[in-house]
Amino acid sequence: MSLDDDTIRLAKAKNLATVVTLMPDGQPQALLTWIDTDGDHLLVNTEPQRQRARNVRRDPRITVLIHSADNPWDWSEVRGHVVDTVGGDEARAHIDELSNRYVDQDYANPIGPDGRIILKVAPDKINTPKSMGR
Repeated sequence: MSLDDDTIRLAKAKNLATVVTLMPDGQPQALLTWIDTDGDHLLVNTEPQRQRARNVRRDPRITVLIHSADNPWDWSEVRGHVVDTVGGDEARAHIDELSNRYVDQDYANPIGPDGRIILKVAPDKINTPKSMGR
């Protein structure tokens, strides 16, 4: 399945996303985060030791709900799975790109010894107001 135009538009803009992964006991874990896309996948930048990264290593299922910063009725829910993890210099450069989009400066928070990773999310199902007849 491919990302639709609305999801790509929302993921490329200065919008936050709620990323939901599954804890070891099956309980959902939800966290607001910056979001991006390469046009084929949603991109979630995190640190490999964070809970959501550990969750998707065990169970790659993930849901990403992107909320428009300007219109509460403009959103996209992507239910999918993590198909790849990218680390190293690419992930480090990506967090700076995201930080510049969202806060107009390079990423200023400390980065742990394991660096950053990008979770590449492939869509299995996409819901938007348009797809739901709204």
